[in-house]
Amino acid sequence: MPETSCPFCQVEPAKVLVENEHAIAFLDAFPVTVGHTLVVPRRHVVSFFDATPEEQAALFDLVGRVRELLVAERAPDGFNLGINDGAAAGQTVMHLHLHLIPRYAGDTEDPRGGVRWIMPEKAPYWKREQAARQNGGERDHVRP
Repeated sequence: MPETSCPFCQVEPAKVLVENEHAIAFLDAFPVTVGHTLVVPRRHVVSFFDATPEEQAALFDLVGRVRELLVAERAPDGFNLGINDGAAAGQTVMHLHLHLIPRYAGDTEDPRGGVRWIMPEKAPYWKREQAARQNGGERDHVRP
């Protein structure tokens, strides 16, 4: 059931890029890059883990379809996929949404680290790996 105060329950049909039975996709109102798209379930659900298996599959079906559109129209060099699940993870709109962010060569100085930049001190793990090798030891980048 739609929530009257939820912006993702109120998306104008004209803004929908692609849709299926359980989900819709539309351009992000505050894009990180050109083509940044949100994919959301039609049903108001807050967490990916509360979505049904059918809703989860529907989200990823649309991710693939939007990717095809973006490749044809914008020719990005890569993509970031992301879900902020819960306030502690940075979710600000409490309706499950998946970000599909096209990436372009040179859009940032150094894209390595990706989601690790959530915790900036963990992001440049390759620098710690490199330092460990130079000091004669190997270090697992997953463990602190």
